[in-house]
Order: sequence, then C-alpha cells, then structure tokens
Amino acid sequence: MTARLTLLSSFLILLAVLAAAPARAIESPAEYISLMDYDTGEIIYEKNGTELMAPASMSKLMTMVMLFDAIRDGRVTLEDEFVISENAWRKGGAASGSSTMFAELGSRVPVKDLIYGVIVQSGNDACIAIAEALEGSEAAFAEKMTERAREIGLAKSTFRNATGWPDEGHLMTANELAKLARYIIDTYPEFYEIYAVRDFEWNGISQSNRNPLLYMNMGADGLKTGHTSVSGYGLTASATRNDRRLILVVNGLDSEKARANETQRLMDWAFREFRKYDLLEAGQELERAPVWHGTSRTVPLVIPEALALTMSRDARKNLDLKVRYDSPVQAPIEQGQVIGKLQVSAPGMPTRTYDLQAGESVDELGLFGKAMSALAALISG
Repeated sequence: MTARLTLLSSFLILLAVLAAAPARAIESPAEYISLMDYDTGEIIYEKNGTELMAPASMSKLMTMVMLFDAIRDGRVTLEDEFVISENAWRKGGAASGSSTMFAELGSRVPVKDLIYGVIVQSGNDACIAIAEALEGSEAAFAEKMTERAREIGLAKSTFRNATGWPDEGHLMTANELAKLARYIIDTYPEFYEIYAVRDFEWNGISQSNRNPLLYMNMGADGLKTGHTSVSGYGLTASATRNDRRLILVVNGLDSEKARANETQRLMDWAFREFRKYDLLEAGQELERAPVWHGTSRTVPLVIPEALALTMSRDARKNLDLKVRYDSPVQAPIEQGQVIGKLQVSAPGMPTRTYDLQAGESVDELGLFGKAMSALAALISG
C-alpha cells in the first residue's frame, strides 16, 4: 500500500493558508529565549531554546524540586533544622561574595526558612545546607539532581552543584528550564506561592526578591533570576492574565536593567500576540478512508481528544492541517485503532503530529465477499 497524503475536508480548509507572510518573530538581545504555554506545555516561541547554556541561579529550581520531593515523601518536615556547615558558610555565605541568606556558621535553620532563603534571597548557603542534609555532600546531591531531572523529562540538563555556580558541566537549556518551571507550578502549588513573595528577613537582614516582574503589576508570580559572568543575566518567569498562564525563560542579557526591560517586553508581546485556538472537538471526524476487503467501503478517521493550540495570530493564519494514512485501510478494523496521523504545521512553530483513530469497527469480508470485492476493483480499474 502506498502512503496517501490528503488535505482535510472543507470545514478544515478554512484553517489553511490564508496569508503569504511568515509569522512575525521578535528581535531580542537575549541569547536564549523559551516561551511556553502552561496549559499545553507546548513551546510556542524559542531562540536557541534547545542549546545548552550556563543557567546560573535559575538551576536552583531543580534544587528546590529535590527538597520538595523529600517533604512530599515524608523524609523531611518543614520543622526539621539543617546545619550551616563551614563549607556552606564559606562557599555560600557573605564572605564568598555570592548570593547569601546570611545564615551564621554552625547555626541550625528550619527547613521552612531555608526554602524562603533560596526562593526569595537566592541564598547559596541555604542551597548547600540542603544538599548536605539530603545527600551528605553537594557533589552527591548534584548527581541526584541529574537523575531526578531525567525522571521528569529533562533530557539534556546536568548538574554539578546545588547553587548554579559556574562549572563547565553545569548546563541546562531554556526549553528545559521552562519545563521545570511548569513541573513546579503543576506539582507543588503550595510551594510555588512562595515564588511571589517579595522580601524575606533572616538574621536581621531583609532582602528583596530579585525577580523584576513581581514589581510591575503584570500578573507575574515567579520564578527565579540568575546571573554569573559566564551566563549573563537571566530569568525564568511565569505570569497569568485572563486565566492564561505563560512561562518565559531568557538568558544571556548584559545587565539587570536589560533583564527587567526585556522580560517585561517579551511577556507583554507574548500575551498580546499569542492566543489559544480551539481547532477540533474530541471524536470529530476528519474524513473517511477507503477500506480493503471490509464490510464497509470506508471508515471514519476521528481525533480522539480535543485539539487546542496556542500560537501567534500570524501562525494561525498560515495554519496547515493534513491527514496521512495508508490507503486503502485493510479490514478488519477495530474502533479506536490508530490508522492515521494528523499533521499540524505553521511558520514559526514546530510541526506536531496526532494519532487518528477508526471511528467505528469494520469486519473483514468472507471469501465470497473478497472475491466480489476484488472483481469490482478490477472492473473499475
């Protein structure tokens, strides 16, 4: 049988190419960009989104997943206290010149406060204390971070420490940071609320959340900034407007001001340009495929689940939907059997493929029926 490619029937042709211009992209000085629709998890815009980069403190999102997992599994409680070792104090404290919670050497800090120390204050000392308490050493903790990352679908990310401190092997992609942010929002909503907290005080020192979008009255409620000399300035952010949530990752900017201005501009652009479009209903018939040696001459191809995509207005205008299947389909056919694919493509977005199922069962003809069917086919050519 030869592969057959066919356009959808007339009601879907309305969704096909209506304009010749490609989808508009946005120019940005950010070296890396990933924009995700939270509801679908689809990357709807990216710039070097699959390229490995130094994530700096944005990788602390993974550090917190490790702690949240331990709390969920009952291995740790919010009231437990972790010790600030000399290693945590020297590498992550004020003397190191890095982001710090200002926890005192040898002090015991409740887990609840360490969470705020990492999320709000970006404390490296808090991160190292968590790593040492959970796995004995920061190096062992980093190995577990990488293992856990694979489990939640981060195929490229590797970790060498709990803080995001520069290391040639400590790398993530912008797309995987967006995926990690979505995982936290979806899996740990009770902890995600903390990412919107604007300030936290420890040891008599109050520090403000470094996420600039929290102060711009634009619906932002997380997540994490990052900066080193290697990575430049970055931000993994999420915001909601009119019951829509988007996740934005940028990295490689050259200043705090650029990070604030560019992330605000990109988020505003994303909410303005992208919409969620309901394209197909669950069980909708796309066309009928010819059947070979079946009690019915055709079988309906249906999409099992509703199809909705978030895309730019220009991409929507240039949307192209095609059905692929081997024709004719050989009987017998069970209802729900996958017998085709729906291919959805548009400029500026990756091609997506969805299963198409048989909308009804078709029995196989008996010997006499097959003979008559073959004769009819021969006569008709």
